[in-house]
Amino acid sequence: MAGHSKWANIQHRKGRQDEKRGKVWTRVIREIMVSARAGGADLATNPRLRLAVEKAKAANMPADTIKRNIDKATGQLEGVNYEEIRYEGYGIAGAAIIVDTMTDNKVRTVAEVRHAFSKHGGNLGTEGSVSFQFKHCGLMMFAPGTSEDAVMECAIEAGAEDVITSEDGVIEVITSPQDFEAVKTALMAKDLHPEVAEVTFRAENSVALSGDDQVKMQKILDALEDLDDVQEVYHNAEI
Repeated sequence: MAGHSKWANIQHRKGRQDEKRGKVWTRVIREIMVSARAGGADLATNPRLRLAVEKAKAANMPADTIKRNIDKATGQLEGVNYEEIRYEGYGIAGAAIIVDTMTDNKVRTVAEVRHAFSKHGGNLGTEGSVSFQFKHCGLMMFAPGTSEDAVMECAIEAGAEDVITSEDGVIEVITSPQDFEAVKTALMAKDLHPEVAEVTFRAENSVALSGDDQVKMQKILDALEDLDDVQEVYHNAEI
């Protein structure tokens, strides 16, 4: 994303998340179940599950709901088996899009994802068609006005790969996925609280859109994010 738009993008995404609050629990539950099944029920040894539980608590999910879904995933209760599938495609002006899904019906999911792309002027691509344009990493973003020196000193000492400050003052801390939690813990211990903290796909380069192209691109993203099986949508468009 361009430097001038980072803060606007953060606020826009938060607004979209607030609008879709009703779907947050569904998506978090699926993430809890998949991560527990893959790495076990122990939060101390399963960082992915630990992060999913943090998201659940942030969404005000009751502790018994969290535990029940962990138990389902680890075979202690009967539950649905979800499979992780990643799709890649193109939006307006060749903008790259990655769509992470969790589904119990692959045929349904690919049909819905393909339709969301094609209906609004995009195209579903093949595996690897756009993912090379993104870096899989830990990412923390701090609001304008946060002390750059304090963030940089703490983050680098804790093992961050890079600290970048954009034109509008947003500070990005980039880590390896493995070091994300350690760096986040170190920053928060110094009372440095990020607006965004996630393991994500960060675009290496961005595609600038304007006018109608921005509207068309947002329609593709909205259509994808509205699908029940979609967990995350990553893109490199400046909107």
